[in-house]
Amino acid sequence: MNLPPAPTRPLGAFATAIAHARHDGELVVQPRMGMPTLNEMGQGLSAVKRARARVVGTITLDSYTRVGDHDSARRALDNGSDLNGYPIVAHGPDATRALKEKVTAPGDPFAIQVRHGSAQPYDIIQALLDAGLDATEGGPISYCLPYSRTPITDSVDAWARSCDLLASHPGTHLESFGGCMLGQLCPPSLLVALSVLECIFFRQHGLTSVSLSYAQQTNRDQDIEALHALRTLATEHLDSTDWHVVLYSYMGVFPRTVDGALELLRDSARLAAATRTERMIVKTPAEAHRIPTIADNITALEEAAQAARTAPDAARPNGEFGVLAEARTLVDAVLELHPDVGQGLIRAFQRGILDVPYCLHADNAQRARSFIDARGSLQWHRAGAMPVTTARGSGDLSLRAEDLLKMLGHVQDTYDRAALNPSGVAALGTNPS
Repeated sequence: MNLPPAPTRPLGAFATAIAHARHDGELVVQPRMGMPTLNEMGQGLSAVKRARARVVGTITLDSYTRVGDHDSARRALDNGSDLNGYPIVAHGPDATRALKEKVTAPGDPFAIQVRHGSAQPYDIIQALLDAGLDATEGGPISYCLPYSRTPITDSVDAWARSCDLLASHPGTHLESFGGCMLGQLCPPSLLVALSVLECIFFRQHGLTSVSLSYAQQTNRDQDIEALHALRTLATEHLDSTDWHVVLYSYMGVFPRTVDGALELLRDSARLAAATRTERMIVKTPAEAHRIPTIADNITALEEAAQAARTAPDAARPNGEFGVLAEARTLVDAVLELHPDVGQGLIRAFQRGILDVPYCLHADNAQRARSFIDARGSLQWHRAGAMPVTTARGSGDLSLRAEDLLKMLGHVQDTYDRAALNPSGVAALGTNPS
């Protein structure tokens, strides 16, 4: 698919912050925090701004706002009930603009992204634009399948209208969440393909600044291939667009030990630095036990930044896992279905050409399954109608409930055992059994 050249537009605050860090050769680190009140959210953003790291701030929204139940969010604010994030629509644009202006000043390099999780985000995007913010994330697939029962057709329509709204404001930035589908146990080729496809969708709807996501998985060498594939395909399909890559520290079950959790975080940062990834979303050592505090988030930001600064030289993919070829096949298969990539995505899921393993959404074919092989890498056990290669024929690959539980705990167990016995287990990419 050949997209027309993107119109020349100035970068907004968020994209400019990333561009300056890239020029300086620094990794941008970012938390996922969201607090319900203006005072708490302001304290969180101010603390992030003061961190000893190259940072951008985050306003993560609450569950009511994500599903469009703004009346419940307002009632919760009025009566002091707990909310698990910032209700941007309920607060109103004036309050959020005042919050932003209290934390940032004209010309201030500190930028803020709104993160939400909504399959129908129009009200959220209108609210953030009215408040003077210019960056958010999501996508018609990545914020539909894992988080809602919304039909894909409705999500594609809602995201098309929302992208059109964003694109009508110069300087806006949109990040695809496609590389984080379900957070774990999704083979990297599908994560790469979904992120690329969503960014092509954004570009078709007028966005000129985007980012492509990828969530750290279970094998470092495979992740290096995936991040290389993401850059390669972005260059091929988004060559006239401002874009960068964002890595998420492992999104599955986090280590229980503080030392294990910190080492996993550091390995994420080293992976980001070694692959020249521009931005990284951190997790904290508190993840396995409780909701992280502001202090927990600052510690994680600073640990990640320090690990990135001391990371070894750039890593080169060795091609062992074939991620690029498989991801390109998936992207091309969807783009061949319809000139409008949104319609292509709808048809791809209808036909099972895209099929997210272990995802129970009604529009997902649910025929694909993955497993962790002896190398610690994610592979296809069953592919359904997807044009990918499976590992069948290499022994007994039947999957049982205990196998799934073991896979879900693979990373946690690897790092906890390494923390308890430092000489016994290395980082991801080894076989700890």
